[in-house]
This record gives sequence, structure tokens and C-alpha cells, in this order.
Amino acid sequence: MTTFYKVEGSGNDFILLDGLREKILPRKRQVIQWCDRHFGIGADGVLLLLQPEGEDADFRMRILNADGSEAEMCGNGIRCLARYVYERGLSRKNSLRIETLAGMIEVEKRRDLFRVGIGRPEFDPHKVPVRSREPVLGKRLRVDGEEFKVTCLSVGNPHCVIPVKRVGEIELSRLGPRIENHAWFPQRVNVEFVEVVSRTHLKVRVWERGAGATLACGTGACATLAACARLGLSDRAATVSLPGGDLFIEWKNGDCYLTGPARLVFKGQLDPARS
Repeated sequence: MTTFYKVEGSGNDFILLDGLREKILPRKRQVIQWCDRHFGIGADGVLLLLQPEGEDADFRMRILNADGSEAEMCGNGIRCLARYVYERGLSRKNSLRIETLAGMIEVEKRRDLFRVGIGRPEFDPHKVPVRSREPVLGKRLRVDGEEFKVTCLSVGNPHCVIPVKRVGEIELSRLGPRIENHAWFPQRVNVEFVEVVSRTHLKVRVWERGAGATLACGTGACATLAACARLGLSDRAATVSLPGGDLFIEWKNGDCYLTGPARLVFKGQLDPARS
């Protein structure tokens, strides 16, 4: 039997496995089964806490989406990982350096919140990646007979940000998968629809690559703030309201920072041999 922990950050929920205590590398079929909300534990993805590969890191994180694919980074997931590290007494440092596929990420504990240094937003189309010769900033994209002005960027993983008048009226379940799998995006894409409430308040709904509609997306919140600031729609610091709660995002000195909560919900046992 393997111990798992159910964790959540702003409603973005995960199954966390401690690879420091037990050696386990889930197969795609297992991840899909565990994340199923009717026949499994239910989650947006699986987090793996691992030993770092470099000497300058404290820990390493892998994130597997609900469809079994692997993501480069997850802003909500890495806060949950940090919460687990502190609650299990695995580190007494106030700031952690965690290896991810998107590079080294720093997480700072601030009382009951966690501030994550996401890194520098990249609008270079080759780094997103998006099939374009120039940065995609407010470029028209036609989907299902509708036209949207989209901005594409990477914050360690690819994002497509779409300003709309009323985010609550968007048919996310229809448009999300169409845009995620659009021919523009060779590695698929995370999709954020954003309503600009004010220059310091953005309201967002997210369709995550490999997970679908989620209550929150940390990197998506950062990408949204960076895109809106680049387009002149917002300041470089704002509250981003998602269905699962609010996150505070800053874009300063070239990098994006995300501050928000994380919580351990419960723990249980699973039998990998039976899945």
C-alpha cells in the first residue's frame, strides 16, 4: 500500500505522493484512474515529491495531469508541495528551491500563505510555442465560428489569454478544448478567459491543458496578469479572482510572483497493484 495526500490550492486539487519515503512512478493508466472524480480519488493531477538532481535545490517536483500527461510547472501544485514539506517537518528553511521541468522555482513561506517566483514571462512565439513568426499580442483567432483576440506567452508552460466582456458567459467546456488543441499550438495550450474588472482586479476562468476546467491555475493567473499588463489593460500587480478563490500576482523586475494559500485535506492509502 502507498500513502497519498489530498491537497488543494485555491480549489486546484492534487494527489500528492512522497517519493522521499516510497519509490513510486505512476503509469498513465494509474494517474487517469486515481484522478477520476467518480471512480477514483478525484483530482486535477498528481504531484510527486522527489530528491533533487542538483546540489543547489532542496526538492524536486513532477506534476502529472489528470489525463496522464506531464506538465512543466504548476503554481498551485508547488504551493501544495511546499505546504506538505513544512507540515511534515522536512525543512526549516523559510524559502525552498524546487526543481521543475520549467527550471528552478523558489517558494517563500509568508505566515499561512506561500509566494512563488514563477519566472520571466516569454512572449517569443518559439518559446511558447505558438505557430507565428511574431509575438501573438491581441491577434485574431477564429474558433467554432467565433473570433477572439488572443495573447500567447509562456510562464514555464504555454498559455493563451483571451480578454472578454463577461467571463461568466463563456462556454468554457466547448471553447476550452477547441483552443487547447488548436493547430496554432504544437504542444497544446492552457486557456484563460479574463474579464478586466479594474486595473488591479482580474476575473478569470481557466481551461487547463490535460486537466480541463479547473477552479484555479497559478501559472494561468500569472500569464493573465502579464498579458493584460502587456496589452495595457491592467497594472503589473493585481488580484486575480478564480472560481476557487483569489490569488495575488505581481510582475516586477522582469519576473512574475504568485501569492496564495495551500492546504492538506486528508490522507489515505492506495494499492498501485490494483490500478
